[in-house]
Amino acid sequence: MSGNGIFITFEGIDGSGKSTQARALADNIKSTGQEVVLTREPGGSPGAEAIRCLLVEGDTDRWSPETEILLFTAARRDHLERTIEPALAAGKVVISDRFADSTRVYQGVARAELRQTVDLLHDRMIGREPDLTFVIDMDPEAALSRGLARNSGEDRFEEFGLSFQQKLRSGFLDLAKQFPERCHVINGSHGVEEVSKAVLSIFETFRK
Repeated sequence: MSGNGIFITFEGIDGSGKSTQARALADNIKSTGQEVVLTREPGGSPGAEAIRCLLVEGDTDRWSPETEILLFTAARRDHLERTIEPALAAGKVVISDRFADSTRVYQGVARAELRQTVDLLHDRMIGREPDLTFVIDMDPEAALSRGLARNSGEDRFEEFGLSFQQKLRSGFLDLAKQFPERCHVINGSHGVEEVSKAVLSIFETFRK
């Protein structure tokens, strides 16, 4: 538990369906009368949303991995101060589509061998882990096709290609092994409703 609230995150490669599952869990919890804040990263607060545009749009070589880490950390700090911590202090459930684990995998493993730098900045500037994390696992080729098909304009990381998505998948699975007490890997290749039921079951067990 974090303070009086519960902090839940969803992680996974681009196009894995984690955003859909985050919304589904939020709706299920709201139906019980519990207050829920559904948020995302990069973003989740006005300052962080401004930084989001810098990170997810543009050419793949727009930023170096080192610069990305600094931008993500700045966005996360604002998100934490303005959105996450106040909601947890008020006893709400906070569900975030991505958090620090994404930086650990994207910039710390898949983009460059910078995990120590990511962890150092996280310890110094963020210092909070989720109470519960769902890693939605998906075949990288299928997920990439789904992600690019959205044509959202926020596909900078999808443009790194299939090999990058494969590295991401391995990174998230390794991360789940590193943090088994909070990370739960869910097979995202199943139907949306089936995945939602698996997520809800784990959450209900956790809440008990």
